[in-house]
Amino acid sequence: MEKENFKRKLTGFHDKNYKLLLLIPIALMIFSFVYMGIFYSNNHNFFYKDISLTGGTSVTVNVINEPINLNSLKNAISEKLGNVNVREISDLITHEQKAVIVEIKTDECNEVQSKLIKDAFEDYLGYPLIDGENSNFECTGSVLSENFYNQLLIALLIAFALMSVVVFIQFKAFIPSMTVILSAFANIFFTLVVLNILKIPISTAGIVALLMLIGYSVDTDILLINKVLRREGESINRKIFDSFKTGITMTLTSLFAILISLFIIGQFSSILYQIFLIMIIGLSFDILNTWLTNVSIIKWYALRKGKSNALPDSSAEKNEN
Repeated sequence: MEKENFKRKLTGFHDKNYKLLLLIPIALMIFSFVYMGIFYSNNHNFFYKDISLTGGTSVTVNVINEPINLNSLKNAISEKLGNVNVREISDLITHEQKAVIVEIKTDECNEVQSKLIKDAFEDYLGYPLIDGENSNFECTGSVLSENFYNQLLIALLIAFALMSVVVFIQFKAFIPSMTVILSAFANIFFTLVVLNILKIPISTAGIVALLMLIGYSVDTDILLINKVLRREGESINRKIFDSFKTGITMTLTSLFAILISLFIIGQFSSILYQIFLIMIIGLSFDILNTWLTNVSIIKWYALRKGKSNALPDSSAEKNEN
């Protein structure tokens, strides 16, 4: 009985305020565009890029005896090589420091530059570094990184465009199709804003994660639209609630699985860590964009149509005929 009363109150609240609820994502979108505009004017790019996209050297130093002080190492290396990014790899259970990763932005990969970097580390550590034994040096040229970055952006744009085409073919209606496309765009856009605010540089793995986010973004929206606009015999609120139960279960299952992977596997790989982090942020925004923004738009659209089946040429109609 209490559950039914709660559902009735929630339904009544949503019936009265579903249009006003759209002000929340609108305000968030306006803030994001303003922030991105300021960010681009200051940085001449839409996000921070790490050395895999700008070019540079990544040095991994295995911890042998005493733990390495990250701040001290960063200050010592920065004095000789400029601004660097330092992070550590620790044991998940004991939190014992296992290795330290230092990223240094460089324009070229050559012997002179490599020796300069190696000498700076050996001067601070007080012992020689042997590549492949107690350390690992990886260098990526700026030209190669820039070409790879451009190719990844093209792949991201093509994937988004093809997704949009498939959605329009599937629904054959402008507003339902645009809600799916808007949700995918908002998930990626809001995720980039959060990463910029946190000053997290995006690597090639991050671009791949954004590609994955497109696929995760559309499934719950397509589920919502199919159930609300194509299923007959039930009220709109009932169909929204049924799609919500299925959709939120899908999203939360993925979210919890990725969270566990982040804390267990992500600690040992910076690539996997960034993929998991971007997916967590993107899926969190997907809950907002699907079950607040798109629900309100689709409900508004269906009520204006005045019928439960508001999509043309649906497969359900053809099967019934």
